[in-house]
Amino acid sequence: MSYDDDDDIRCSICVSGVCLTATELDFDKNQFKVGLAPETLRKTYFSELKAGDGVNLERASEIGGRNSGHFVQGHVDGIGIVKNRWVDEDSLCYQIQVPNADMLRYIVPKGFIAIDGTSLTVVDVQEDWFSFMLVEYTQKKIIIPAKQPGDKVNLEVDVLGKYSETALSTLLPRLEALEAKVESLEKELVSLKKEE
Repeated sequence: MSYDDDDDIRCSICVSGVCLTATELDFDKNQFKVGLAPETLRKTYFSELKAGDGVNLERASEIGGRNSGHFVQGHVDGIGIVKNRWVDEDSLCYQIQVPNADMLRYIVPKGFIAIDGTSLTVVDVQEDWFSFMLVEYTQKKIIIPAKQPGDKVNLEVDVLGKYSETALSTLLPRLEALEAKVESLEKELVSLKKEE
């Protein structure tokens, strides 16, 4: 990743799907430093990284630019574990185990997921895993093809699913109260008809 005049301290840099703030930029060495909060270390596999391990790097998107994927925020929800991988013609397919069952409810077939910061489409979802595939072009641009069974990946589920769930959770109690009121009124109506 190269720097230009728009980059400065405080800029966001996505590292394997995690939005981090640059605390130092060294333009001569083409390096940067970031701070890692305890929550970041708990939610990602970063505490296991060693010098020389590959990571995906991406600059922050500009507002108003083209969006050819889904909304990837860089707010990792948890870790997945590569369960299986296989080749299907020129595609590379992966099966990812999701240890956190709460995350799995936001992962749906043909829905979006970010894996190490790469926006991908879910192929299948089962009890404790999901699958996705990488087309040939994408395989050459990211680090996921180097991942083997047992390796960890950072997962960010589709934020729109989380927002929808939150919105519905505030709406459902009102709908249930409305249904109870309608049921009560229906009973009153039946009772009045019987009295006639």
